[in-house]
Amino acid sequence: MGGTAIDNKKNAVSHGAGHRQRLRNRFLKGGLDSVADYEVLEMLLFTAIPRRDVKPLAKQLIQAFGSLGGVLTADVTALRKMDGLGDAAIGAIKTVQAAAVLLAKSEMMDRPVVSNWKALLDYVRTRLVHEKREQFRVLFLDRKNTILADEKLGEGTVDHTPVYPREIVRRALELHASALILVHNHPSGDPSPSKADIAMTREVAEACKKLDIMVHDHVIVGRYGHTSFKSKGLL
Repeated sequence: MGGTAIDNKKNAVSHGAGHRQRLRNRFLKGGLDSVADYEVLEMLLFTAIPRRDVKPLAKQLIQAFGSLGGVLTADVTALRKMDGLGDAAIGAIKTVQAAAVLLAKSEMMDRPVVSNWKALLDYVRTRLVHEKREQFRVLFLDRKNTILADEKLGEGTVDHTPVYPREIVRRALELHASALILVHNHPSGDPSPSKADIAMTREVAEACKKLDIMVHDHVIVGRYGHTSFKSKGLL
């Protein structure tokens, strides 16, 4: 009887290893189009959970957080509440998120941002679109419109971020920035600017203009798209 239990365990391990290899082979041969979102997450979990069937966990995570992107951008506290996820698996998930942000950022570094707008939007969306709280960032640019710094200058509640124009101007002067691009997210998903967004943007632009610092744009991102103040005639 004991031998039967051992044999069954060995068969289960063998089957699991076979499934993992088949999934990897399919992915390596067919690329991203050959796998579902939960299978991408499943392969990621292979590295942190080597001896367990992680398909149910992958599906559970995507259901809980809404999408693969939602899993990758979930905060550590929320991930730790999920049964079956230890620090190794959480670390793997957050490493992939960090790699995605750095890859998007690398596409726009050392090149004029205003002529590389798609890369900028890709980066901003990767960085902010899944954030659960509103976050305000400023891209500080030199005279060639390349990025000197990308900094978070405000974080708030679900629908409000305190932003102080004097802090933006002070930091621009410290960095010897010639121009700025303001960016923030709307956790609601709707990127439409509020009256407060419009008023704050104009206040920042007026303060910067006095010091010969250009505000090129203010971009708001949400799950349902983005809004450019410049293209909307708001700046």
